[in-house]
Amino acid sequence: MDTIPPVSLAKDFLSILDLAAPDLDRLLALAERLKAERRLGASAPTAAALAGLHVALLFEKPSLRTRATFEVAIRELGAHALDVPAEFAGGSREPLPDVARNLERWVHGLVVRTYAQQKVETLARSARRMPIINALTDDQHPLQALADLLTLRERWGPSLAGRTIAFVGDGNNVATSLAHAACMAGLTVHVASPPGYELPDRIVQEAGSVARHGAEIRRFTEPRQAVSGVDAVYTDVWASMGEEAEAPQRRLVFAPYQVGRDLMAAAARGALFMHCLPAHRGDEVTADVIDSPASIVFDQAENRLHTQKALLLMLLGR
Repeated sequence: MDTIPPVSLAKDFLSILDLAAPDLDRLLALAERLKAERRLGASAPTAAALAGLHVALLFEKPSLRTRATFEVAIRELGAHALDVPAEFAGGSREPLPDVARNLERWVHGLVVRTYAQQKVETLARSARRMPIINALTDDQHPLQALADLLTLRERWGPSLAGRTIAFVGDGNNVATSLAHAACMAGLTVHVASPPGYELPDRIVQEAGSVARHGAEIRRFTEPRQAVSGVDAVYTDVWASMGEEAEAPQRRLVFAPYQVGRDLMAAAARGALFMHCLPAHRGDEVTADVIDSPASIVFDQAENRLHTQKALLLMLLGR
């Protein structure tokens, strides 16, 4: 590859907040370039950018999109993917610091998908030179937010300033990283959640601290108020991995927050529908919305590949 954008990235990518705003812009621009060049296959400028490097995948939580896109991304950059058994993410077979100290002797980066944010933080502290990438925790999902922004840039252009997106549902890990990334990109964010499931005050403050171009974050309990006039509507499952026992109760609590045609009608004309997937048609979203022309959910899924390639280049190729 002729150039990799200059970066001020931290060693690890555990949160959108590990990116400075200019680096977020550079990463998204690089992802757009990588997407365009993918058609070149083995002749792409980045086909051997990470040749000779090894990237380990440690997935305690199951995955379709994250695993598939990382394995493809690693190989398309000329590196090799190593699957580490999920049992090593628990910290019971051997302490997590020891896992990190061993792996960094053999591989050049570690992608972790687990439950507690503390686990990825422990691995990051313990590995002195090996970058750790957060592929999802109960608290944050920063990789999804990168793909979300790339997808919106494709629809609206490189500047997202002045646009508004509404997240309807649980103030969960996806909502957290979306709030961080959107505000940093200049997008105003509305979050509509039932009482007791709101986006935490700390996340609102963090998003506000990195907001640009007049972006702000506002919380609602009434979904129609949150969606009124917005440019995109985003939702997620009502019970995330690890919350399956709560699913019946959550279905009752979140039923008024289902995204259907009536709720989409309150948004601006031409508003987009977004979802991180997997989706439960008939719960958080109706089939006629997720399968409608307004839906860009599979574009979001596709763009996981390109933003993750950009992130790998910026972390490992610098």
